[in-house]
Amino acid sequence: MGLGDLVQKAMYLGIGVASYAGEKAGEKLTELRAQVQKVADEMVERGEMNAEEGRKFVDDMMKRAQQANPNVAVEENRPTEPRKIEILDEEEPTPTQTTVNDMRQQVADLQEELRRLQKN
Repeated sequence: MGLGDLVQKAMYLGIGVASYAGEKAGEKLTELRAQVQKVADEMVERGEMNAEEGRKFVDDMMKRAQQANPNVAVEENRPTEPRKIEILDEEEPTPTQTTVNDMRQQVADLQEELRRLQKN
């Protein structure tokens, strides 16, 4: 067994351990979400908070848990609200004849300046 094989096996072992740790962390976060959701549901039933506050509570707790390990993504089981899309009209207004004439004059001035610099 050569050094290359040993390095390759060590690399595979590292990838395997990282993958396993990621799966376990994801499972723990999923379990945590279920527990937090259960607590929130109970609080809603008792009237301690409304449904919207319960949902925000669960989201806040999951964000805190993910901040502890930002490399782990949690699968969202609940449907998300549609994103709002704002369409901006970024078309430039058509230039007026005055603007076009100003631009032509600027180009002519720049060309003249270039000719003057080339002669010097």
